Parts: sequence; C-alpha cells; structure tokens
Amino acid sequence: MDCWKEVKSSSWSYPTLMLCTYGFFSAMRPAESFLTPYLTGPDKNLTIEEVTNHVFPVWTYSYLVLLVPVFLITDYMRYKPIIILQGAGSLITWLMLVFAQGVLAMQLMEVFYGMFTATEIAYYAYIYSTVSADHYQKATSYCRSITLVASAVGAVLGQLLVSLAGLSYFYLSTISLASVSLAFFTSLLLPMPQKSMFFHRKGLSDTVSERADRERTPNASSTNKHPGHQEDKDSANPSTSPEYHPNTAKPQNHVLKVLVQLFKDMKECYSTKRLLYWSLWWALATAGFYQILNYVQVLWDHRAPSQSSAVYNGAVEAIATFLSSATSMAVGYMRINWNLSGELALGIFSAVNAGALFLMHLTANIWACYAGYLVFKACYMFLITIATFQIAVNLSMERYALMFGFNTFLALAIQTILTLVVVDSRGLGLDIVTQFLVYGCYFAVIAGIFLMRSIYILGSTKCRREKQSFPKEHLTLKEQGSEEFSYNQQCNVAVIASTLTTPDI
Repeated sequence: MDCWKEVKSSSWSYPTLMLCTYGFFSAMRPAESFLTPYLTGPDKNLTIEEVTNHVFPVWTYSYLVLLVPVFLITDYMRYKPIIILQGAGSLITWLMLVFAQGVLAMQLMEVFYGMFTATEIAYYAYIYSTVSADHYQKATSYCRSITLVASAVGAVLGQLLVSLAGLSYFYLSTISLASVSLAFFTSLLLPMPQKSMFFHRKGLSDTVSERADRERTPNASSTNKHPGHQEDKDSANPSTSPEYHPNTAKPQNHVLKVLVQLFKDMKECYSTKRLLYWSLWWALATAGFYQILNYVQVLWDHRAPSQSSAVYNGAVEAIATFLSSATSMAVGYMRINWNLSGELALGIFSAVNAGALFLMHLTANIWACYAGYLVFKACYMFLITIATFQIAVNLSMERYALMFGFNTFLALAIQTILTLVVVDSRGLGLDIVTQFLVYGCYFAVIAGIFLMRSIYILGSTKCRREKQSFPKEHLTLKEQGSEEFSYNQQCNVAVIASTLTTPDI
C-alpha cells in the first residue's frame, strides 16, 4: 500500500504507469492478426471482394479526414480527453466486430477504427506534458516498448488459441473486446496535464508573442532567466496572471496566433533540403507500409484459404514485431555518418522492400509470402527509425511533433490516392495479387529516386574532398573559411547521429 502511495505521489511514475497500462491493453488484441479470416468466415460471412474493395478502404478515408482536426484539437484539449476518445473508438470498433453484421455495419466499424488510429498521436504526446524533461527518455522508452510487447503477446496468444485450443475467431474477438474495455477504463484514471506543446505552455495569450520577441531580441532570454519563479508569482497573485490581466487578448486571437506560428514553423522545417528529402521518403514509404499492412491478410487468405488451410497469421505478426524491434534497436548502435550515407540506405532497403513485394506477388507458396512480409516490415522499421532520429536531432520537440503530424498527413493523402485508384471498386478495383505487383512497382520507384539522390550526394562529396585536397594557398581566404565551416558542420552531424542510442519508433 505504501509503495502504491509513493508511485502515485511521484511526478512521473504514476502517469507513466497508467499510460503503459492503457497502452498494453489497447494494443493486446489477439483477433487483429486474424481479422480477414474472421470477416470472411461463418461469423460475418462477407466475401473477399467485399472486404477488399468495400470495407477496408473506409479506414483510409476516415483516418485522413480525422487526422488534421484531431492533431490540432489534441494539443488544445491537453491530450487526456483525446486518449479517452481513442479508447472509446477502440471499444466501439470491437463491439461492432463482435455483434454487428453486414457490409454497412463493417464500414461504420472502419470509421471508428479510423478515429482510433487518428487519435493515437495523443498517446505518444501525453507523456511530454506530464513529466519533466529529465524523465522523457525513460518514459518514452517504457510507453513505446509496452505497445510492441502487447502487440506480440496478442499475436502469440491468438495463434496458440487457434492452433492448439481450436478456438474460433469469434472468441478471439471477445478477448480483444475485453482488453480494449480495460484500456478505456484505464484512460479515465490518467491525470489531466496542466500544459501542452502549443496552446497551453505559459499563459493563455503570451506564449507566441514571447517566442516571437525572443527571436527578434537576442538578449530577451536574459530578462526571463527564471520562468518557473515568475509562474509561481503569477499563480500566487491572480490579478497579475495572464487570465486576469486587463490587456489580455481574446482566446480566439491567441488560437489564431498559434496557428500562424505553426504555419511559420512548418515552413522553416521544410526549407532545409536534407529534412525535405527525409520527409519525402517518410511520407511515400509510410503510405505504402500502411497499404501493405491493411491488405496483406487478404493476400494470405488468397494463397492459403482460412476455411481449408492452417492459418499462422498470429505467429508471423509476432515474429515481425520482434524483428522490427531488433532492427530499430540496432540503429542506435550503428556508427555511420547518416548525413552522407543515409539516403543510400533509403534507396537500397527500399529496393529490398520492392523485391519482397514482387516475391509476394509472384509466389503461390504461403511460406514465401510470410517470409516476404517479415523482410518488408523489418526493413521499413529499420528505415523509419533512421528517418525519425535524423529529423528529430535537427528540430525542437514542438517542431518535431508538427513535422511528424504533417508527414503522416501526406502519407495518408498518398495512401488515399493509392486506395482510390488501385483498390476501391470506384477505381480500378484490382484483384489482390495484381495489387501487390503495383505496390512492388511503387517501392521500386521510391528506391530509384533515393538511389539517384544518393549517387548525386556521394559524387558531390567526392568533388568537395578533391577540392579540399588542393593546397590551401591556392584558395582565397573566403573559400578557406567556407571549406572549414562545411567540414565542421558534417562532423557535428555525425557526432549527434552516432550518440543517439534510443531511436523513436
């Protein structure tokens, strides 16, 4: 009992524990690896065409529509209400999967699942508003690890119950419903944050203007060396706090200022050519990854129909999760100048992904399909980890969150185009085997873009080194200074990349 009181009184242990508990039960869904066999089986009795061309595309559309408003509202509402909304979306999704029938009901279910995935940003942003910066690394590690563990546990549990106990997919869905129900009730116990990244940082109206003043006035920081002390004084004297100041701007004006500042920040983020290319890969590859994740079970069911063959989807997902964790962790221990070789890695491993998808298209062997998926997911997770920390080391937490949100929005926009053209019955409505041929070509194009880009970077670097090898007396003083600055800048980036040992997945 005393131990529980100590945890609850801690500034970071209690919210981290509650968030990890929520994350575990939210991600521990044994039926998710068997969703396509469940929908096409006797419990729901949908055809594979209905699932592929009419049900699954709805998730992509609803996710895209909800992402932008959710991204802005999440920060304004200070995360907890959006986490509760996420829990409710997951709960309604599985209630409909257990009890509802028909194509229309399953399409509505996908809308709620889109709400669940769109609000996922609140789970990863919540911790930064409730714990001090000293505990960011631990809290982030715990919260991200627990979701991977829960996903693997759910997949293994589902596979064991199907293969050894002979349990039907309906009971797996019931277990998943119980798990997300616990997650929803856990979300109610989360403490309410008092601040957020954008809208609730210091005061209701002064946040953006203070930031602008600091950017305009170099010595502005010296006048505010003790912001925490100033906040204490303001809270002790309500008449001088921003909420009660007679000159305080209206809340809607503050919201407009924040939105303008967000737009300026985003413009600055994408003005850097290197970050622009990393973000381009992020958006293109993530769109393809989501598409594969959404339809790979349909391909598996086509290669080995669940009504007449043993299904090992859960085991494959568990192994894929483990490999993804291993490859992501390996990035932290690689001492490579990603500034120089990063885009070469993007091109090579994107080509490997294209090869894996072509294999899944060409082979009729289910085990080869499983192997192709394992390679594809492991390579993607390896690359997205590199892209994530390459962007993160160059940006503040607020700008990173903004860039992450916009990159995800671009990925969903691209995925929506893919879905409309390739999958949806209103477009080409291709069969699942032909779809994977298209996806293989899609990743081949991505690989081509970044291989050409990497050749250009390596060629430019070689020319620069040859120029540096000339005697210094043949260069003007201005050219010598420029060369030294460029070299020092490359070394600084290499040091930052090599010391980052906890990648953000």
